Amino acid sequence: MFVRKTLLHRSIAAVLAASSAMAAAQGDAGAGSTSAPDAGGDAETTALDLVTVTATKRSTPLQKTPVAITAISAQALDKERVITVQDITSLVPGFAATTQGDHGVITLTLRGIGNDSAKTEYADPEVALFVDGIYTPRAEGAASLLLDLESVEVLRGPQGTLWGRNSTVGAVNMQTAKPVIGDSSGNLQFGFGNYARLGGRGAFNLPISDTWAMRVAFAHEQHEGYVEYQNPSALLPSVESQRAAYLASGGDPAAFQPINANLFVAGGDKYNAQNQTAIRISSLLQPSDAFSWNVAYEYFRDTGTPSMNLMQKPRAGQDFWSALIDTAPSLDREVNTLRSRMDWQLSDYLSLSYIAGISRFEGSADFDQDGGVQVPTSFATGATYQQDRTNYSVYRNHSHELNLTSNGENTVDWILGLYYAAEKNKIRFDIPIFNGTQQGTVAWQGSFIQPKQTVDSKAVFGQATWNVSDAFRLTGGLRYTDDAKENIGGRGWGWQGYGNPDIPQVPIAPGTIPSNENGFGFGIGGINDGQYDHGQLTWLARADYDVAADFLLYASVSTGYKSGGLQDGGVPYRHEELTNFEIGAKSSFLDGQVVWNNAFYYEDFKDFQLAAPITFVDGSRGLGFSNVKGSTKVWGFESELNARLTDVDRLQFVFSAIPHKKLGTLPYAGSNDYQGLPPCPAESGIGNCLDVSGNELAHAPDAAFTLVYEHDFRFSSGARLTPRISTHYETESWLSAFNLGDGDKQSSYTRTDLSMRYINPNGTWYLDLYVDNAEDKKVRTSAGRTAVASGFEYVSQYLPPRTVGMNFGFWF
Repeated sequence: MFVRKTLLHRSIAAVLAASSAMAAAQGDAGAGSTSAPDAGGDAETTALDLVTVTATKRSTPLQKTPVAITAISAQALDKERVITVQDITSLVPGFAATTQGDHGVITLTLRGIGNDSAKTEYADPEVALFVDGIYTPRAEGAASLLLDLESVEVLRGPQGTLWGRNSTVGAVNMQTAKPVIGDSSGNLQFGFGNYARLGGRGAFNLPISDTWAMRVAFAHEQHEGYVEYQNPSALLPSVESQRAAYLASGGDPAAFQPINANLFVAGGDKYNAQNQTAIRISSLLQPSDAFSWNVAYEYFRDTGTPSMNLMQKPRAGQDFWSALIDTAPSLDREVNTLRSRMDWQLSDYLSLSYIAGISRFEGSADFDQDGGVQVPTSFATGATYQQDRTNYSVYRNHSHELNLTSNGENTVDWILGLYYAAEKNKIRFDIPIFNGTQQGTVAWQGSFIQPKQTVDSKAVFGQATWNVSDAFRLTGGLRYTDDAKENIGGRGWGWQGYGNPDIPQVPIAPGTIPSNENGFGFGIGGINDGQYDHGQLTWLARADYDVAADFLLYASVSTGYKSGGLQDGGVPYRHEELTNFEIGAKSSFLDGQVVWNNAFYYEDFKDFQLAAPITFVDGSRGLGFSNVKGSTKVWGFESELNARLTDVDRLQFVFSAIPHKKLGTLPYAGSNDYQGLPPCPAESGIGNCLDVSGNELAHAPDAAFTLVYEHDFRFSSGARLTPRISTHYETESWLSAFNLGDGDKQSSYTRTDLSMRYINPNGTWYLDLYVDNAEDKKVRTSAGRTAVASGFEYVSQYLPPRTVGMNFGFWF
């Protein structure tokens, strides 16, 4: 069976997005919950303002934490049917997720800032992803299947002081459900839906002794791909037409051959399929009240398929969700992770924590980059064949953090910390590009082999809050980070066998070792050896004041930082810095039954990084980085309202406005994903480019909102039936910094999810029915274009089509 990446995306997304207050309101337990709800729904009489978060690395009430946070509980994750991060973006103000086909990753954007090309061993994201406080460095982490979560918090704005590395515009922290000593309980869920969707997940808490407990959790999601294969026989021209086209191009009559239709894919696994499995075994040892040790091993496997680039305007007679495919989809990823946290209460006033993690990612992928946009007129004319193939990628990382924290009520609350993280990565990525078909002539092909790419990051940090009075507090924080990166032996091999009849013109195979003897050599970006080292101080200054017991005002100035590094050719690019000014208010009304949080922010970016695959002036290719000069400025407003209207009615409203999001100065921006850009001046170093200075940032609509409403129908037997509607609207937004017109934007749209849950009288099992994307809206998340005779054909990645299904679960 097939699985889809989209579901995966949804889980992380749903986790991130649902607001914490709504999470508390949705008290029905689910896949990640540690206990079953009672039939009477006591959770729904709990005040919404009692939700707690760990944004300051302490457990504090959400409404008393002077940080812009969206949080969601295990119960709400279950009701949102969260599978990946992409599932919850609509429930977090200013949050977006973009799929990337050739590497099979999800890239995150927050408050208008992100990097769609942060998808290799080079690039780092601006939105940091953490699991149990342990950083996940590569973009593949956002594509993981979520399971058995206790909560998720999305921290908006720079988190550089406490959370550190690459949390330039925000951080996502997913807290896994921990074992409970003395408790024997569990939950199971099974589901099915259209596109042959099958899903299952569960968790079991196992008491071992009075001081030790374990927990086992698993999840599996699969569905067939959304993208059908177009029939090549119905599209390819006749043999005589092929011959005429080939000869008209100046081809040798003796070299002519008919197009082999068998080179096109007509069956097997489809693009946009999901097939993911995750297992976690965790342990809690607490031999005394003063010491506890949580340790967890997690395994994740993904054998789905990449998401396909689809033509925005399909060929006549072809379905929208279809493509002419000449590269069969493939994706195989395996992740092994070990996480550990030890906590000591040294005294009534002092605690020490040691948090460590180690992870190994290994994967490969095959992707049809040309997307079948053009139908070849002969075996060597009329179209381009391009395969993007990750032969292997191995990413290994480990991290260690030591925190010393004050306890109790003090005039000054403080935390001090030390941090170290290291990565050792390698990858081989091949790109054969041929004229016409695989049978044609080489347009260009290359192999990017990085045998050793290392990262070492060290930091020391501290933050203190002075409780000036019971109502007024001042907070300051500092963090110094030193990042060192090195590329050892990296090579970019480009095709140089043009005009040599002794070298066969065939697509590079995974087993081919590039060399000058078989047509490959170095171009401008070919020698990638190099070193990068930079130290940076980030800081926070904040004041917060309790205007009333249920009304908090805060104002802060904070900085964020993302390190620079080495691009293809071993050329360094600069680090980026962000200064964020923010004013916020958190209030609750009607004894905590209504919670309303708002924030105004202004972001000033220096040396904002943009990355894209580019072609150099000599025709060789690579991944290029540019630092946007001057200031990239963003300002906006966010609002979250959660209300329990009655004992049986709940409402959530999430709003984001980003009216200003302007790039600084970048006269030479290139991307091979956008063909037909004008020739670039020689001093730029790249072949084609566009001046994007002052353009608007991508994935940043002027306004967006989500409205969620649910109502409980309670029966005399104690059973409940809860219909739920979640509708999202946003104005048009650009899909790249090029701002190239309608093909490079997503128009304004509305997208609605519907569900209904029945819980039996004893509160021991439930049944869900759902319809996602009820309008069957085609929502673009990225774009690119191909140059054709008539101009340009635009392609995009899309959110899933309408899906329907059912889930059944129970607690014990």
